[in-house]
Amino acid sequence: MKQASTFEVIAARCWNLLNEGKPFTPIFVVGTMLLFYIQEWGDPSFWQVSGISFLFTLPLLALYYHFDFPLLLRNYLWIPFVGYLILFGDVNLLLLAFALGLYYFFTVFFWGTFYYHLRIGTSWLNFTRFWKLVLKNSDSTSGNAQEQMPKFLLILSVWQMFMTKVETGSAVQGLAYTLFLLGIFAFSWVLHRYLFDWQPDVKETRTEAVDPIGIPSDRVIMIVIDGMRKERFHEADTPFLDKLRKTGTEYAQMETVYPARTVVCFSSMMTGTYPKEHGIKSNMVWKLGIKVESIFDSLRKAGKKGRLLGVAHLIDAMGDDVDSYTAVMDNDSVDKGILENAKQIMEKENLDFFNIQLISTDQTGHSRGVLYDEYIQKIEEADRLIEEFVSWLEEKGYMDNTTLLVCADHGQADGIGGHGHLDEGERYVPFFMCGPSIEEGKVVDDKHSLISVAPTVAHLLGVPFPDHSRGSVLTDALKQTRKEPHNESESHRIFTSS
Repeated sequence: MKQASTFEVIAARCWNLLNEGKPFTPIFVVGTMLLFYIQEWGDPSFWQVSGISFLFTLPLLALYYHFDFPLLLRNYLWIPFVGYLILFGDVNLLLLAFALGLYYFFTVFFWGTFYYHLRIGTSWLNFTRFWKLVLKNSDSTSGNAQEQMPKFLLILSVWQMFMTKVETGSAVQGLAYTLFLLGIFAFSWVLHRYLFDWQPDVKETRTEAVDPIGIPSDRVIMIVIDGMRKERFHEADTPFLDKLRKTGTEYAQMETVYPARTVVCFSSMMTGTYPKEHGIKSNMVWKLGIKVESIFDSLRKAGKKGRLLGVAHLIDAMGDDVDSYTAVMDNDSVDKGILENAKQIMEKENLDFFNIQLISTDQTGHSRGVLYDEYIQKIEEADRLIEEFVSWLEEKGYMDNTTLLVCADHGQADGIGGHGHLDEGERYVPFFMCGPSIEEGKVVDDKHSLISVAPTVAHLLGVPFPDHSRGSVLTDALKQTRKEPHNESESHRIFTSS
């Protein structure tokens, strides 16, 4: 499987400007206004008028960039727009109709059909389903129609109103507009202060040292099935993964982080802390690199090696610790290619810790939705591929005294496989471990967080915790006294017994 090229890394960053909801809003508003007035581009006065009037929209753009308006809060976004209509009543219906048409062209045809056809091979008829997914989507991307529409309709109306006033020399209602902005700020602050109450609890203390493990691991192999929704996993026919979780320890309430975006989740898993501390707050990484130590830094301190095999935009967070692969590949073969690549890396580097990201399930959720058969089929496909990969590891001797960890980085909500705002289906993820160091047949019902991954891996391998780690070591899963294996190695028995 090909590595992600420099061009793909840059392209992924550019795409995130359009994919992430916060940068999309100003880009879309400016692009829409310019396209609507494309015939005026040759007139210098147009640029003067539009530029001056755009300054009046900047405070509004800043407010909508600062506040997230997740889940039910997005319903309140229509109130400022209705307030604008009542107070000012100045709208250009043709402009707003053009904006709505352009938005649905971008999301349904350019993104949902053209982009996914070129990237992962979906049908040219994908738009026949994708428009329904966009209307239901609730995540923090540009595909969240219920969040984006009231935002850009209001901002475009304000911009158009001031363009008309500047062009005609009419008096600007500065005081009324200032009060309107202050009202939106107060309204937004109150909503987020009193109604935004579903974020996960944040642990304020650092990871506490625990007693040495009875059976330390020589190696930890972690497989992340990106975007695997928990209840859909339980509905799928996954005999190998079911065997692993039943012969190991399963965490029934493993919680992801907020916002539940891929780069954010991986950064939290690998550092043991939260976005506000490691600095990665969306897939759009403005300043490259995490701000704190990762598990890979901890391994280096002890003379051990670790790698993350993942998509190109994970490089933005963890740099040279990532072996990136191309995500421009038919979705029916991408996971198989990833695991073939993983075999080559393992043979070459003999890693102490190896984190492998499978992406086909996530891509199917985004392009076709999570409530359809295709999504279940991808989870079942991952089960078969992981079984073959683990069998290969056993044949090569890599599973001797190895802990295997399988999880998802986040779930997926309805719509276009949304994740980010912790809607239903996103928050709790499948998570289980097995191996000689892990208790067998155990289910832990207490709530835990994915920030526990880094300190648990560090503890299993006997290396220091990352310096800002706040997650708890998952001691419920760990055997504290050594058990002598019998006729065959205990690790072999755990991974191959039926």
